[in-house]
Parts: sequence; structure tokens; C-alpha cells
Amino acid sequence: MIDAADFAAHLQRHVELAGSALAIATLLGLAFGSLSSHAHAARGPIVTLAGIGRVIPSLALITLMIPVFGLGFRSACVALTLLAIPPILINTDLGFRSVDPAASDAARGMGMTATQMFWRIEWPAALPITFAGVQTAAIEVIASATLAAFIGAGGLGEYITRGLDANITSILFIGAVGVAALALLTNLALGTLRRLIGVRT
Repeated sequence: MIDAADFAAHLQRHVELAGSALAIATLLGLAFGSLSSHAHAARGPIVTLAGIGRVIPSLALITLMIPVFGLGFRSACVALTLLAIPPILINTDLGFRSVDPAASDAARGMGMTATQMFWRIEWPAALPITFAGVQTAAIEVIASATLAAFIGAGGLGEYITRGLDANITSILFIGAVGVAALALLTNLALGTLRRLIGVRT
């Protein structure tokens, strides 16, 4: 049987893995998404690479990290980061490119600098779409982190692998339900945060 302490340890590991990957991906996705929306020459290569990243299967990417970083947390974290970057980057790029040109022209006419325009005009307008990208990435990372158990990174996915190996449905069920519940709670928490900070999508 699985006791509460064992489940809590696996849940903590899953949250640490997914949270670390999402935090790094958010920073990189915002940076490169902003760059691609403002530097037209760079947009093509950046968005193309992001698009390629979206179609690579999670397990394949996690497996490809093993020769570089070995088994364990590091490989899984790098792979999950790479999986989470595309939706954040693409939404950030789209958000900034969706800013009303009239608002930018008005701000420029008022004498705002490029930095002032970015923070006062562009960023608030792009935030709803960008936030949606982060929310999508969070759910994808939590789900994909389940596969990290196959390379010894731990997390709730270990219950699934253990249940499959031993052909014990109850253990497999605990892992699957745990991941699903974590994803739902995360989505709910981010939705609540979105409302608290006044983001409208």
C-alpha cells in the first residue's frame, strides 16, 4: 500500500520538477517572444524553432537529454523546459504584435521613450495572451513530467510505472489521478491569479 508520506514525497518531487521547468521556460519564453515581436529579422528563425519544439514528442525529448545530462532530475528539467518554451514564446510574440498601432502612435506622440512604451502600453496589452500561454505551458509540463519517471527523475509518474510493471491497477490509478488533480488545481490557481491581477482573456 501507499501511505500519505510516500505520496507527499512523490507529489513534492513532481511539483519541484514541473515548477522549475515552468519558471525557466517563462523567463526564456517572455524574453525570446518579446525579441521576436520587436526584431523582425529574428522573428522567422525564433518562431520556426518554437514551432518545431511544439511537435517533438515529450518522451522523445526527455530521452534525447540522457546522453547529455544523464539520468535523473536534470535531464527531465531541461527537456520539460524546452517543451514549455514554445507556447509561452508564441503567445508572447502574438500578444506584442496584437498591440493597437494607434495606441503606440499616441504614446510616441506624447514623447514616451521606447522603454516607457514597452512597460506602459505594450506589456499591459500583451499580458492577456501571454498569460494564456503560461497557463497552457503549465498544464503541459505537469502532464509531461509524468514521463520523467522513466528516466529516474521521480514524481507521480513513478506510481504509473510501478503499477504497469507490477500490473497493479490501484497504484497506477493513484498516479494518474494525482497528476490529473494537480493539473486541474494548477489551472484553477492560475485562473484565480488571472482574475486577481485583472487580466482579461
